Amino acid sequence: MQVIYDAHTDTLTIIFREVAIADSDEQSPGIIFDYDDQGDLVALEILDASRRITQPTQMMYQLVGYQVATKSKVPVPVGQLA
Repeated sequence: MQVIYDAHTDTLTIIFREVAIADSDEQSPGIIFDYDDQGDLVALEILDASRRITQPTQMMYQLVGYQVATKSKVPVPVGQLA
């Protein structure tokens, strides 16, 4: 997953999967959903992001139900740590 904020265009894009976009749908003014050829959501674009999002240049990312293994630094589901 990739999150991109473009200050020049004031656009926030969240890419869930890097695949070709087959269709786009403006769900509401300035909110665009991108779909692959199977109809799965692959990206979300928010126009005029600074007007719609409190702090478009900051992001907090949380993994719920995961913890980081101390040796490998790779997130693994809780209960699967050796």
